[in-house]
Amino acid sequence: MNNNAIEKLQYNEIKEMLKSFCVSGLGKNLIDKLTPESNMKIVKTRLQETSEGRNILDIYSYVPLEGISNINKFIEKIEKGMVLECDELNSFSDFFRGCTKIKQFMINKEDLAPLLSSYSNSIVDFKSIEDEINLSIKGNRVDSSASKELKRIRRLIDVTEEKIEEKLSKFLKNDSNKKYIQEFFISKRNGRYTIPIKSSYKNFVEGSIVESSSKGTTIFMEPKAIGKLSQELIVLKSDEAIEEYQILATLTGIILEKIKDIKINKELIAQYDMIFSKAKYSKSIKGIEPKINNYGYIKLIKCKHPLLRGNVVPLDFEVGDNYRTLIITGPNAGGKTVVLKTLGLLTLLVQSGIHIEGEKGSEIAIFDKIFVDIGDDQSLENALSTFSSHMKNLSAIMKESNRNTLLLFDEIGSGTEPSEGAALAISILEEFYHMGCITVATTHYGEIKRFSEKHSDFENAAMKFNKETLEPLYKLVIGKAGNSNAIWISRKMGISEKVLERAQNYMKKREYNFNLVKESKVKKASFDEQETNKENFYEYKKGDKVLLLDYNYSGIVYEEIDENNNLKIFVNNDILEVNYKRIKLEIKASNLYPEDYDLNTIFQEYKERKLEKDIKRGSKKALKKIQKEIKKHYI
Repeated sequence: MNNNAIEKLQYNEIKEMLKSFCVSGLGKNLIDKLTPESNMKIVKTRLQETSEGRNILDIYSYVPLEGISNINKFIEKIEKGMVLECDELNSFSDFFRGCTKIKQFMINKEDLAPLLSSYSNSIVDFKSIEDEINLSIKGNRVDSSASKELKRIRRLIDVTEEKIEEKLSKFLKNDSNKKYIQEFFISKRNGRYTIPIKSSYKNFVEGSIVESSSKGTTIFMEPKAIGKLSQELIVLKSDEAIEEYQILATLTGIILEKIKDIKINKELIAQYDMIFSKAKYSKSIKGIEPKINNYGYIKLIKCKHPLLRGNVVPLDFEVGDNYRTLIITGPNAGGKTVVLKTLGLLTLLVQSGIHIEGEKGSEIAIFDKIFVDIGDDQSLENALSTFSSHMKNLSAIMKESNRNTLLLFDEIGSGTEPSEGAALAISILEEFYHMGCITVATTHYGEIKRFSEKHSDFENAAMKFNKETLEPLYKLVIGKAGNSNAIWISRKMGISEKVLERAQNYMKKREYNFNLVKESKVKKASFDEQETNKENFYEYKKGDKVLLLDYNYSGIVYEEIDENNNLKIFVNNDILEVNYKRIKLEIKASNLYPEDYDLNTIFQEYKERKLEKDIKRGSKKALKKIQKEIKKHYI
């Protein structure tokens, strides 16, 4: 299934909800791998499993799946030739006990859940291995009863430890030793029995130093009197470890011999956990199993989007029977996009064997592919890029679609010039229609609505809104295009009826009024205002120093005002063309230069530099000017 559709329709959020109903990591791992299925037979089986699980939960409040451990990593360890620890063997014991419980629970549920009950027949009973583990392991420790040899070794260990403690007690009670002893108790350090001795007397006591205190004031010594017994204890402890390892290895080997059947049990238990998580989810939403088909017909009766909260308006919807393409119109924030997402997500869920919230009689088609083009982040600033990304997405969808494809398009053709966008959208919808796709699209374009009205296999639908309060009702009405909500809203906001009627006429006929405003409506300047304007207007002369208002620095008038009311201003060795309203006189030329001063000398350097620059770039005009000067000089 298309990953973009999975993400846009929030399919994975439903999977997270399902995982919360699981009781083991086995079921959660299976849900992580869950994807919508397009095979009709598999979808039917998945839905039947969920429905049978729901039947059981409706009668029994408890399904004995609790306590089942995720044994995947322990199976991997065994297959690598490693020996399991006590706690890992206990996990297998818990798993075997859980298998037995669920087998016993399901075996007499044929009437309620024939399919789920039949799965229990494949569960293998490992009661003997479970008992063997429980006999040998007690409280994450190999029990003495696990073998006669282990029991013998541990008895000898107990006897040896008693002898050591007896000798050490005598050492502590001996008056001649009291001055050496820091504290009068037996301390076990690094598995060896010691007495705390004052560090200053360490050379006065025969024995081995095992450890010293952090401050160095106390030395923990193993007296010579227990040296032989300590060596015996070390050997016995080694024998104990070897025997424990052999017992753990034997238990691990027993499990390895049955690893194939254990894996089958594991898969069955994981399936049960996932199926009952779907059933628990169904019960929590009062879900139903809809009818399914493979020919593109969808009918939703009072269905709801599973992620919406609060007072959600249920959706009634139909496509794929009398029409194969549905065009939805309506106000912004009126629920058009929610319709698309509800339809898409419910289809994905059903193809995953998950119940939906709705009423009996609802029907979902099983599709090979589902594609969506839903843009949630549109803005004026990125309108072009939004349109481009939509077109790129639609192009990719067109290459991959087939006759068993569901298409969900939000605001198709938007993000560009309306008439061009509408024409393009119609052509795209038409192409998908002839490919055999089932298409649901939202739009604001009236041209698309009109096309849909005329096409026998297209249908219009509208999102209703309250004309009095101007609030959306989030209800879809199939069979009619949306009214002009803009006209209704404008009327409620007080726009005159004459203006609204003219707007409606423009919408229908596309014939506009180009009459000019009446002379009586145009305010003219009075005689006094005209005289004042004449007085205020200054005719700038070449050489005048002016302030450029937009840049806040000065320049010299190079060419006087032209027919467009623009002047050329010499600024920073360059010429700028500026409207006379964007400059302000600073000093008149007559006040800057002497009478009969040649103003052309001011700009001579600029003209020469400009000519040189034009020659370098190969300007034909500059070359002609030079040729003209040469002829003038020699003729």
